[in-house]
Amino acid sequence: MSDTPAPSRPDRMRKALARGAETALFNSRWLMAPFYIGLIVSIVVLLLKFVRMLWEFILEAPGAKSTDTILGVLSLIDVVLVANLILIVVFSGYENFVSRIDTSAYPSWPVWMTRIDFAGLKQKLLASIVAISAIHVLEAFLNIDHVFDATRMTWLVAVHLVFVISALLLAISDRWTTDKEE
Repeated sequence: MSDTPAPSRPDRMRKALARGAETALFNSRWLMAPFYIGLIVSIVVLLLKFVRMLWEFILEAPGAKSTDTILGVLSLIDVVLVANLILIVVFSGYENFVSRIDTSAYPSWPVWMTRIDFAGLKQKLLASIVAISAIHVLEAFLNIDHVFDATRMTWLVAVHLVFVISALLLAISDRWTTDKEE
């Protein structure tokens, strides 16, 4: 027989309440699933936008100047990068915050989709934002013959530099944290 006294009724109730609260908190992660489904719907909307832009690009390409063609391609790339960004958020967010994805039935599944931790997610997001920002700066620069707006160009470059510096600081911070943990 054990010498430890049986837990009192208030202790058992407190533990049961704590377990119930922890279960509710743990299961609340499923409230994120509709957000990810909404992001998937936004990819469908982007696909429709991409198809429309591609069709207009094809129709205008024969008579377009080379800079207009490059601007058209950059606009298409911009939409693709945003769609990629959404996919990164959906897969890694779902995997990190909602539930593991069983990829055993999908041998061709890209490896990164289930292996991005939160630090990797932040870096990929910021890298995508930097790329999108760079495309906007490049579009404005290529469009300089049509309309030159020094204030707009200054703001585009300044915002892009803020994104670049932020990405750099985040990478340094993550590396510093990783080095300290080892």
